[in-house]
Amino acid sequence: MTEFTLVLNAGSSSLKFCVYRREGGMDWRLEASGQVEGIGTSPRFTAKDGSGEKLADETFGVDLRDAAGALQPLSVWLRSRYGGARILGVGHRVVHGGPKHGAPVLVTPAVLADLRELEVLAPLHQPHNLAAIEAVSRQLPEVPQVACFDTAFHRGQPRVAELVPLPADIRRSGVQRYGFHGLSYEYVASALPAVAPDVAGGRVIVAHLGSGASLCAMRDGKSVDSTLGFTALDGLCMGTRPGSVDPGVVLHLFQTLKLSPSEVEAILYKKSGLLGISGVSNDMRVLLESREADAALAVEYFVYRAAKEIGALAAVLGGLDALVFTAGIGENSPEIRARICRASGWLGIRLDPDANARKGPRISRGGGTPSAWVIPTNEELMIARHTWRLLDVA
Repeated sequence: MTEFTLVLNAGSSSLKFCVYRREGGMDWRLEASGQVEGIGTSPRFTAKDGSGEKLADETFGVDLRDAAGALQPLSVWLRSRYGGARILGVGHRVVHGGPKHGAPVLVTPAVLADLRELEVLAPLHQPHNLAAIEAVSRQLPEVPQVACFDTAFHRGQPRVAELVPLPADIRRSGVQRYGFHGLSYEYVASALPAVAPDVAGGRVIVAHLGSGASLCAMRDGKSVDSTLGFTALDGLCMGTRPGSVDPGVVLHLFQTLKLSPSEVEAILYKKSGLLGISGVSNDMRVLLESREADAALAVEYFVYRAAKEIGALAAVLGGLDALVFTAGIGENSPEIRARICRASGWLGIRLDPDANARKGPRISRGGGTPSAWVIPTNEELMIARHTWRLLDVA
């Protein structure tokens, strides 16, 4: 019998999926991937097979308002294509695991209750992640589900890296630095020994640069520090999030400008970062093409913050053996990679422009360290691996 596992990554405006298939006890392989995008506006379903060939491209006249609604066309398509197959399990990306969940877990009502309490700490992601889990539970109640956390990879960091310097009674309530993008970092750590074996066990900084952006310092493939903290607002400038901000600015928004909590939340999560600086867009591609002075300023600030934090994490590591770029901007913008490498040239990084234009994988000149690399991330495969392990079907 054909068996498959399904991986879901639910966001506010899209539901990404991967189908991994196995027949007769053979190894798992990527059978299909795609997404339902434009949720809440103009929904569109696209899918491709494991080799990248288009399988589906359909727009909908009806409005799909959330992850539960987006699951409906996906379910119809899956049944039409794999009607006789057996679903062994569904793996989900869940952004925040909080203090209780430092590793992927099988979903239970108690786990869901724990994760709902964390929605306020990740309002752009957590509610949608959990809505997808609940929708699958209604449609496929007999199928086990696995929650894979973006915070899990960072557990085990040195105590000082996790510390938020507030009174002990507040810290005991779960206030600590968690770090995020862990599924991406975990995948890159797993890929490094094959791509760059000479540095895989050394001092590596991975730059996950996309609409959400962060850096992770690794030693021997393990996270020792990262730029994101208690929530996904810290560290680097992002598409609509500011990154590090003086807490006094937030107090000013409340005390002097008299903004409400919902207004402040909207500013910090949806109106700041590249969009807030530029007034043009949160999309790096648009900003790089724009002639607006504030668009150029937004790009400059993005690079400045990245280079500044690379220097800080190099200090934490006691030096640097490799810098790795991944995620949307990191994988696809030679210009941003070049600017960050130039700004980090004091560390010894020497960019190879031709290799950078080709996306590497090595984009620095050979023979020296630190080296620079481009490694495409694969969070969905990481989720699938965790799902197979927990369901004991690897």
